[in-house]
Amino acid sequence: MNLSDLKGLTVGVCVSGGLDSRTISKVMVEAGINVVAFSADLGQPDEIDIQDIKTRMAPCGVDTFIVDLKEPMAEACFEVIIAQAMYDGGYWNSTGIARAVTVRGLIAEMKKHDCSVLVHGATGRGNDQMRFERYTNVIAPEMDVYAPWRDAGLLEKFPGRTEMVAYLAQYGMKSFVGTKKKYSTDSNLAGLSHEAEDLESMETSMLIVEPTMGVWPADAPDSTEKFTVLFEEGRAVQINGVDVTPLQAMIAANAIGGRNGIGMSHALENRIIGTKSRGVYEAPGMELLATCLRFIYQATMDRRAGLLFGQLSKLIADQIYDGRYFDPATKAARAAIDVFAQYASGTVEVGLYKGNILFNSLTGCNASIYNEADSSMEASDGLNPVSSQGFAEIQSVEARMLAQAGQITSL
Repeated sequence: MNLSDLKGLTVGVCVSGGLDSRTISKVMVEAGINVVAFSADLGQPDEIDIQDIKTRMAPCGVDTFIVDLKEPMAEACFEVIIAQAMYDGGYWNSTGIARAVTVRGLIAEMKKHDCSVLVHGATGRGNDQMRFERYTNVIAPEMDVYAPWRDAGLLEKFPGRTEMVAYLAQYGMKSFVGTKKKYSTDSNLAGLSHEAEDLESMETSMLIVEPTMGVWPADAPDSTEKFTVLFEEGRAVQINGVDVTPLQAMIAANAIGGRNGIGMSHALENRIIGTKSRGVYEAPGMELLATCLRFIYQATMDRRAGLLFGQLSKLIADQIYDGRYFDPATKAARAAIDVFAQYASGTVEVGLYKGNILFNSLTGCNASIYNEADSSMEASDGLNPVSSQGFAEIQSVEARMLAQAGQITSL
């Protein structure tokens, strides 16, 4: 779609209140388009007052609605944690899963205002354009999508921030080009993604990032902090002895993990469109809760279950990243993951020290298949070592046949 295609329509524009959002909204208003603005409250840790977006957008001549999606976002965080759905190099899919929550939540509100087109400000070089487009198509196939920064006319008119500032100034809206940023940030309850600008150079250290949700490990306390979490069927229901909802769990885990330098990572990830992107990520709560849950999974899954879980986990991680969270394949994989998660109950205690999560204990895990007696190297009432003789002999038959057939040769 182009700008001219929108005349006479009511469009719902996804906004952040920044220069891009205001420029796009004002251009559409001046073009005679009925514009309604929407923004998602996802528990962004870098937003002091998310309601301020309304104030920033008002001079554009649009009404802005802030949609509270913190609880759905927390639930989505739990789903990612249960599936251990980490993408390339330690990225907890914070932006990927947030787009699924955002589009589903905002479209519900847009329909209340008779919006027939969703407008997003994602660029034509990244992942989010694909996510916004696909999620709109699967959630509301009757709606169209307009991507201003893929509109050749707008790209020619606004090649940079200077032109946007000058345009808004014509209408008495003060904006500033500002000094060149070191990197850009996208945030929500699951974490922060830092990328672009100086971070595009592989000669730039990840340490240029100033953490928002916590501290670098070197700046964390010099003492170990104890953290205890109770899981029921893969869901954190109690932290340090206090019952928690998913939202409360994420807020607590973010605070505790953050102050101990947990969840800082670097990745050179593979984008949907085929290019690579360098990112520095903060996800203290996701990393903390997911690691603790992993300790339970290790106790409850046998080797083949663990292999299948890993395959399903990777599939789900890729699907979330690609904007396919609501696809049948994702739904089926999540259902299979739930089979394993139903046994993941127990209390995990860890020690947090300068970016490290140190295992202390696992208790109350009734589905654990770990048996101390069977695993002991000392004399015990568990597995009889003499019984292993027959198993070793059976293995030997296969080994000799492979060697005699020339399929395995000696070095």
